[in-house]
Amino acid sequence: MIFDILSLFPGMFASPLSESILGKAVDRGLITLRIQNIRDFALDRHQMTDDRPFGGGEGMVMKPEPIVRALEAMGREPTPHVVLLSPQGRLFHQGTARRWSGLPRLVLICGRYEGVDERVARHFVNEEISIGDYVLTGGELAAMVIVDAVTRLIPGVLGNESSAVAESFEELILEHPQYTRPQEFRGFRVPEILLSGHHAAIRKWRRGHALLRTRQRRPDLFARLELTVEDRDCLGGAEEEVAAEGRHADAGGDI
Repeated sequence: MIFDILSLFPGMFASPLSESILGKAVDRGLITLRIQNIRDFALDRHQMTDDRPFGGGEGMVMKPEPIVRALEAMGREPTPHVVLLSPQGRLFHQGTARRWSGLPRLVLICGRYEGVDERVARHFVNEEISIGDYVLTGGELAAMVIVDAVTRLIPGVLGNESSAVAESFEELILEHPQYTRPQEFRGFRVPEILLSGHHAAIRKWRRGHALLRTRQRRPDLFARLELTVEDRDCLGGAEEEVAAEGRHADAGGDI
């Protein structure tokens, strides 16, 4: 898969996209990362890429010409899916990442300043996307998040393909609590069920606590779930366990 990133600050991508899983994916030829400086396509000798907004107002707006010229210089093969990163866009989520992971080529335009000339969004991109309800100084960090989220879903990138499936947000529920060695740390023990070797019981425990955690922390996601009879049984078991832990703590014992 090819990622083309248009940015005013291409140097920001050097380290984040060359380390860990992303760096290995590049080395193995599973993804190609191409970072293009938008200033290279400015029309004047000062490489101006922004100007004051028509109608007045604070700040500067990114001009359409350098962005569109950069897009045109990239060519159309393989067919690009062009995304403008903007606070006005639809919210990026796991479903978006999975949909994009099957594309041959994804182009990410990093907005800056007060935004990008509206004509770019209306006539030259396929989607306008935001990664969350907060403000960043530019789209570069958002582009890194998207490249990471999409890349790990490409076959062959992760050592264990099933790990990309059994994660938070793949099924609108958060992941269950995780534990590793040592079994006891400063008086706090790993739940006994996880040490039992009883796979069916462990699966039920994990499902119940995943559902409970989702209800507590992301009620918006939980409200969209259609619970099965088994789900309700697993959830009930997790509720009972947490209630028992609370009673133990009230009695002066360790949780």
